[in-house]
Amino acid sequence: MRYEELTLEGRNAVLEAFRSGQTVDRVFLQDGCQDGPVRTILREAKKTDTIIQFVRKERLDQMSETGKHQGVIAYAAAYHYATVDEILERAKEKGEDPFLILLDSIEDPHNLGSIIRTANQTGAHGIIIPKRRAVGLTASAAKASAGAIHYTPVAKVTNLVKTMDELKKRGIWFVCGDMDGEVMYRQNLTGPIGLVIGNEGSGVSRLVKENCDFAASIPMFGDIDSLNASVAMGVLSYEIVRQRMK
Repeated sequence: MRYEELTLEGRNAVLEAFRSGQTVDRVFLQDGCQDGPVRTILREAKKTDTIIQFVRKERLDQMSETGKHQGVIAYAAAYHYATVDEILERAKEKGEDPFLILLDSIEDPHNLGSIIRTANQTGAHGIIIPKRRAVGLTASAAKASAGAIHYTPVAKVTNLVKTMDELKKRGIWFVCGDMDGEVMYRQNLTGPIGLVIGNEGSGVSRLVKENCDFAASIPMFGDIDSLNASVAMGVLSYEIVRQRMK
């Protein structure tokens, strides 16, 4: 298990960190903020002996990476990256076929955060991202996840293709989102599955696509030729959910 420092910004992100049991070392609150969410954060911080500092808005603005701190910034001791085995064990404990999300070089932290949030709501057991040329669990990603970052495990791997090969030996098959693929409604998306979502601009890379079992497309009728990566992930994920429920 690997650890990375994490700065949390925004009321929901900080409150979910406390509620999920994550260790929060220090919380900075804007002077004068006394509304309900801030009082709740203050109460949770006191329960866990977290260091509390009241500071001026200008100080928070200087500390902020996202520019949307909402009067609250916290330093968490660490956020752990799960292992792929831990993600699979999560599926086993729930008695469900593994449902994994693999991200091929997503670069926008807001996309990553949105994907984590949607993965949590669709019941995906975890997300796998590459170590290089991809965004990690930054403050912006954490905020965009609206707290889901504390509940949906994310694993970082050195080589996405090698990881897929290993997972295939364990019975998982892979479908990538691709405009040239067969329409998703005509495909069988049940069973142990890994959904692969590509880079915002270039899509799924050649080697990763070649290692997928097939590609699925989303029917589109508008004047532009693609969807945002996190939106495409959500549409495809809910088709997987629909088929599983059926």
